[in-house]
Amino acid sequence: MTFEHLTVDTAVPAPGALLLAGIPGSGKSTVSAALAARFARAAHIEVDHLQELIVSGGRWPTPEGDPEADRQILLRARGACLLAGSFAAAGFLPVLDDVVVRRSHLDFYRSALAAVPLHVVILAPGPERARERNDARHKRLTTDWSFLDEAMRAELSGQGVWIDNADRTVEETVDAVLAATGLDPAAG
Repeated sequence: MTFEHLTVDTAVPAPGALLLAGIPGSGKSTVSAALAARFARAAHIEVDHLQELIVSGGRWPTPEGDPEADRQILLRARGACLLAGSFAAAGFLPVLDDVVVRRSHLDFYRSALAAVPLHVVILAPGPERARERNDARHKRLTTDWSFLDEAMRAELSGQGVWIDNADRTVEETVDAVLAATGLDPAAG
C-alpha cells in the first residue's frame, strides 16, 4: 500500500474542540473518555499524559509553586492544543481534559486553539466530593488539591459552562455537557 494519494485532513473538520476543566477529582478524565465514546470520531487528550512523556527534567506542580513546573503546565497545554488542532482538522472531535483553575491558563488554551471553536466546560463537584473521589481512585494523589476549588471559582467565574457533577453519574454528566455545548454526536 502506498500513501501518495491519501490526505490526513478531511473536507469537513470537527465542529470544534471541547476542554473539560476542573480540579483533581472532579471527574475530568472519566467524563472526557465517556463523552468522546459517544461520537463516531473523537479523541480524548488527557493532558497529564503529555507531562508523562517528559523522560527527564519533568516537574509536576506543587502547592508551594515552582516556576519550572508552571512553565511545563503551559508546555503540555501547548502540546495538547497542537494535537487537538490536528485531530479537529482530520474530522475527530478533540476532548481535552486538564486541571485549569487560573484565568491565564484558560486564556492560553483559547489563544492556542483560536482556529478551532472551543467549548469550555468546568466540572465543579465541590472540594469535599473531589477529595473523596481522589481518595477512592487507583491513581491516588499524595497531595490534597481540593483547595484549588476556591481559586478556580474566583478566577474562572463566568467563564465557560459550569456543571456541578457531585451527585451525577458519568452518563448524566456527559448528557449535561452535550446539552450545554450543543455538540451533537449524531451530527458527525
